[in-house]
Amino acid sequence: MSAVTAPDCAATADELRAWHKDLRAQFPIITGHPDLAYLDSAATAQKPRAVLDAVQTYLTTSNANAGRGTYTWANRTTSLVEQTRDRVKQFLHDPAPGQSAVHFTSGATEGLRTIARDWLPRFLADGDEIVVPVADHQANISPWLEARQHLAREGVHVSVLPMPYQRSSGDYDHIALAEIAGPRTRWVAVTHVHHVYGGDMNVHRIRRAVGPDAVICLDVAQSVGHLPVDLAALDVDFLVFSGHKAMALPGSGAVWARQARGPAFTPGGWTGTPNTVGIVSLAAALDWLETAGTERIEQWTVALAARLTDGLRRLDAYEVLGCRTSLAADSPVQRRRGIVTFRHRGIDSGDLGFILFSHGFMVRSDSHCQGSAGEKSGSVRVSLHVYNSFEEIERLLSVLTTLG
Repeated sequence: MSAVTAPDCAATADELRAWHKDLRAQFPIITGHPDLAYLDSAATAQKPRAVLDAVQTYLTTSNANAGRGTYTWANRTTSLVEQTRDRVKQFLHDPAPGQSAVHFTSGATEGLRTIARDWLPRFLADGDEIVVPVADHQANISPWLEARQHLAREGVHVSVLPMPYQRSSGDYDHIALAEIAGPRTRWVAVTHVHHVYGGDMNVHRIRRAVGPDAVICLDVAQSVGHLPVDLAALDVDFLVFSGHKAMALPGSGAVWARQARGPAFTPGGWTGTPNTVGIVSLAAALDWLETAGTERIEQWTVALAARLTDGLRRLDAYEVLGCRTSLAADSPVQRRRGIVTFRHRGIDSGDLGFILFSHGFMVRSDSHCQGSAGEKSGSVRVSLHVYNSFEEIERLLSVLTTLG
């Protein structure tokens, strides 16, 4: 990933100003509250009019159950579900769509748990090892530990290797990982973009560190919809994301499975009625994101984050979490992917969140569901998307300055 320098921030604002104005106008909840700045997109993204319209059209023209009936509405719904499976593969640039599978879930957490419950126990054997990212989101930690406990009750003992991290940046330490991984390292769980530090975790290094046979599961909850995700460049076996963070409705998400290492991924048990409305919204969201351009969305949000970190580093009262050497806008180090998390040295993070809301800023202020090896104290997270503006960042920095 290339760095965003100070001139690039200004250039991005100028180059994409008309593009941004047009896209921001497509979010009714944003335009309907001009006095508020929504800075919590890592928790859930707002929905463009195209997604809302697609849901309304579906519910008023062809709402039915999928795979259950033979009449027109049911057939149309079944077709929409299957077409969205193909749409997901296309959006992710699947290099071999005929060999992979897509399973819809209620979100990333359910998707990861489905893999841990229905697939992982069939893949692991007594004496195997799994790598768990213990400073990432709990959704990418707990399922694998629960799978190990389940296997232990069956007499299959699996060792857990904590994923090593670089202290300076919060990135994975792929060199240390290569040193601890061995022939019994069969499963590796990783995250594409860290939900607290905002860094691209350089997943392309993981395959080289663990070898060609280990299965890699990638959590892309904070990258799908925020930057290009290219399966052709990612040698991973599972990819899991939440629809609601990619501008679809809550209760939607997907598991993509390569089907190349280990048994084919097939969720167990009777799945029941799919969330057809959520699936329709997901297809519409992917269409919208592709038209908007994920490359430009990434360029915009990275520049916003660079402006924010550059401003915060000038305020002694604040500590920015993650890579310290990347705070300056002219830093040559990889920039945060639209997520900036910080603390005030004298104000409790929960109190700071309330103060910021009193000024019209909606942020998250807690421990952010981080694992046991992550941050122990609460912090304020600003997470950005295409509807956020440089003007909002300047206003936020002005308020933070007065509190310093």
